[in-house]
Amino acid sequence: MHEMAVTEDILRIVKDYAERGGAARVTDIYLVIGELSSFVDDSIQFYFDLLTPNTIAAGATLHFERVKTRFRCRKCGQEFEPDGQDWRCPSCHALGGDVIAGKEFYVESIEIMS
Repeated sequence: MHEMAVTEDILRIVKDYAERGGAARVTDIYLVIGELSSFVDDSIQFYFDLLTPNTIAAGATLHFERVKTRFRCRKCGQEFEPDGQDWRCPSCHALGGDVIAGKEFYVESIEIMS
């Protein structure tokens, strides 16, 4: 159910920027979401549709960009994408590493009509 709170935050951010830009309405919202985040696109869309009637974002289209998980090996420094559940470095076979991509969640941009 945390998607509802996150969607409320998205809507707050979008409304704030749209009002600053003198928008009559928001037509498109571009979101960037990392694979490691626990957010589900369909749930965000559901809550967005529920929360936006009679707002500046009513009828806006959500666009989801998913960012693949990437690690940097702590042992050898190699950057890699895990292979399914195998999070070992392909170079030195050390397990895991520092997450350098995949935890993102932000509003990248919005499109408005004046």
